[in-house]
Amino acid sequence: MLEDDAAPGVIVHHVAARTGRYVGSPAFAVLPDGRYVASHDHFGPGCRRDQTFIYQSTDRGASWQQIAELTGQWWSSLFTHEGALYLFGTTTEYGHCVIRRSTDGGVTWTTPEGPATGLLRSGRHHTTPGPVLVAKGRIWRAMEDAQAPGNWGEMFRAFMMSAPVDADLLDAGQWQATPPMESRHTWLWGDFGGWLEGNAVQTPDGEIVNVLRVDSFADGTEKAAIMHIGDDGLSATFDPDCDVIPFPGGSKKFTIRYDVPSGRYLSLVNDVPTPQLDGIGVRARNTLSLVSSLDLRHWTRHTTLLHHPDDRLHGFQYVDWLTEDEDLLFLSRTAHGTGEAAAHSHHDANYLTFHRVPGFRKHMPNGSNE
Repeated sequence: MLEDDAAPGVIVHHVAARTGRYVGSPAFAVLPDGRYVASHDHFGPGCRRDQTFIYQSTDRGASWQQIAELTGQWWSSLFTHEGALYLFGTTTEYGHCVIRRSTDGGVTWTTPEGPATGLLRSGRHHTTPGPVLVAKGRIWRAMEDAQAPGNWGEMFRAFMMSAPVDADLLDAGQWQATPPMESRHTWLWGDFGGWLEGNAVQTPDGEIVNVLRVDSFADGTEKAAIMHIGDDGLSATFDPDCDVIPFPGGSKKFTIRYDVPSGRYLSLVNDVPTPQLDGIGVRARNTLSLVSSLDLRHWTRHTTLLHHPDDRLHGFQYVDWLTEDEDLLFLSRTAHGTGEAAAHSHHDANYLTFHRVPGFRKHMPNGSNE
């Protein structure tokens, strides 16, 4: 039973905080026939950390039904390609890199038993439901491994994977990757805590880049890092003096995609426009805002999409989004509620929620970055 302070949007999934299971990794896709598909996993002490759950909506997000439960899949992106649906992530927390395919809308899936059936890379890997980009005749997906020395953040080495668009995406031999690149704590005046959860994006000049979340609060400004990927898809470069940019909400997970009608790159971010004196400061996730850029380097905040005045037990985070005509559609890992219905924390979400923002482009100007 939910209290009056119920989560906003359409509830796709709810799990009580007392179970020790928390909602993670929202991912969203729209099938060619118009059906919506959502996925998530669970994290926390009450879960196995190797299960992903699949949901489908046949009424444009008004209601959702679970259609599959997968073991050996975690931290996964959903995307469609050549009429099929794919999941790309890891086998478990810091597990092998794997991909699965479904040809029936997510009900049944292939099993990544080996390099010919979706086991792409062995070892300790990290990722999030980031965007999958099709550009230059290839499919691109940002990843990290967790094999650098140090603690969380420091141990992540970022790299970009890619495969030909006409390849069998379950064949590990079709995929290539840039060498994993670790960050340096000395960057940003010794306050660079690591990079993670990258975005595969194509710049206005046609270059493929990996735009990464940065664990740093140097000078009080949240930031992102831009890694440049070589045309061959096998090399990468990064200059800490010019490739770290101010980015609202950049210390939390964000997804960047290009929006053709507006000619802008969009993202939904957990910025902190007005930190609370008694709150958790820049780490807050209780505000979700729409931001955009013309060049990936200069970002403008346009409007607040979701907000709750409490930042300790409320959050709208790890958002995955797509556009549909004039509407913005997104899934949120949502921490919400009060009393016995409260989340464990702002980070440890108890809901997966779906949201539609009609006519969202009215919030954005048609001119250059302000």
